[in-house]
Amino acid sequence: MRTRTTCTAAVLAALLTVSLTACGQEARGGSRYKPPAGKGGTIGLAMPTKASERWVNDGRNMAEQFRKAGYKTDLQYGDDKVENQVAQIENMITKGRRLLVVAAIDGSALTGVLKRAHDAGIPVISYDRLILGTPYVDYYASFDNERVGELQATYIVDKLKLGKPDRNADDKHNIELFAGSPDDNNTKYFFNGAMKVLGPYLDSGQLVVRSKQTSMNQVTTLRWDGGTAQKRMDDLISKSYGDERVDAVLSPYDGISIGILSALKSAGYGSKSQPLPVVTGQDAELASVKSIIRGEQTQTVFKDTRKLAAQAVQMGDAVLNDKKPKVNNTEDYDNGKKTVPSYLLNPVSVDKSNTDLLVREGYFTAGQLK
Repeated sequence: MRTRTTCTAAVLAALLTVSLTACGQEARGGSRYKPPAGKGGTIGLAMPTKASERWVNDGRNMAEQFRKAGYKTDLQYGDDKVENQVAQIENMITKGRRLLVVAAIDGSALTGVLKRAHDAGIPVISYDRLILGTPYVDYYASFDNERVGELQATYIVDKLKLGKPDRNADDKHNIELFAGSPDDNNTKYFFNGAMKVLGPYLDSGQLVVRSKQTSMNQVTTLRWDGGTAQKRMDDLISKSYGDERVDAVLSPYDGISIGILSALKSAGYGSKSQPLPVVTGQDAELASVKSIIRGEQTQTVFKDTRKLAAQAVQMGDAVLNDKKPKVNNTEDYDNGKKTVPSYLLNPVSVDKSNTDLLVREGYFTAGQLK
């Protein structure tokens, strides 16, 4: 009887010790699991949509480069539906993916699911679109997105041969403004960069927005959708341009540019008597590069997503091996809960004069651009 009592007491004492130890760990900073460092395992890649050539390329490039670095990948596309992406990330966490690389559909909709990733010890890299409203983002890989807007706007200024920005010129030009999706944090950087350049010309009257839609919340394009942009451009032309012509359109993305051009062509632009306006873009998607070569879309901003994918892979590999990833910006990308350490790559302006750059860089073949 004493033996049984002694054993019972020993078990209870052991359980109490474990309980106290666990409580002590919780008190010292939480119960986040920390997985072992090293190569191998599976990386979760959560991309927004297959509808954009750009995101298909991003996913493929990252999967290939993670494989070369010694990892498997779980590549998922959310079809531009937030609930799909949340469910996909939850599934990645459940399956024990070692790292998440997320290009968010809605940057503010992932707070809860990323808390789960944090508690499971899974680091998170925000890819090209900054994830907002959560401290559980470890790093951010992107391009200098304000510079993208500056390149687009500077191209318009140069192409229209505008005078000094503080000169109220008699030669006025009509411009309409488009911005990206309101739920994408990059939208404000693109738009703010462009308006930094265009603002003085709007103030001097050299550039005129006949629709009077000049604030970002008036010109956003939900989900970066080309059809939505086409409908808005149709409305702008019919309501604001009677006998006037559109001289330039600030478009933040090639898919939006295609919609804008469709509306312009339907309204009679594209002939010798009514040439197309200057139309900018971004991402150097194949259809838009061909459009530039044909003399339709005027400009795009080339962002070599292979290099962005490589940067995300380098970041992820460093994190998983207890090393500090290389960053070049620790001040500008505040997501509302933390300033996320970031690595920014440089974008390049492309028009008809330098599309061969895309061939030299191996982004497209010469045959693809014919």
